[in-house]
Amino acid sequence: MADLKAFAEQLVNLTVKEVNELAQILKDEYGIEPAAAAVAVAAGPAAGGGAEAAEEKSSFDVVLKAAGANKLAIVKLVKELTGLGLKEAKDMVDAAPSVIKEGAAKDEAEALKKQLEEGGAEVELK
Repeated sequence: MADLKAFAEQLVNLTVKEVNELAQILKDEYGIEPAAAAVAVAAGPAAGGGAEAAEEKSSFDVVLKAAGANKLAIVKLVKELTGLGLKEAKDMVDAAPSVIKEGAAKDEAEALKKQLEEGGAEVELK
């Protein structure tokens, strides 16, 4: 059981980029679709929350409200943070306000917000 608990801990602490890489490996090597893998990984932290989730909000949506003056840098940053292609990242930035990440843990959501704001974007956590 200790090995499974350590494995679960590793999954919960994956970054967005690592989750996307894991999804790609699961698809390429094992035939598991990335959407199913992302849901399984995203469901991990929520399932363990239990009583804490009732007391404090445990998942946040990172919403890009506006790209700001340096739109190209924000498109590149969204591409890097989400693992999307360049066109998809550009479309997401152009469609602002748009959700960059749904159901992120508080620390991850704040880190994404900080990175995007440092690039000049206007970001909100919901």
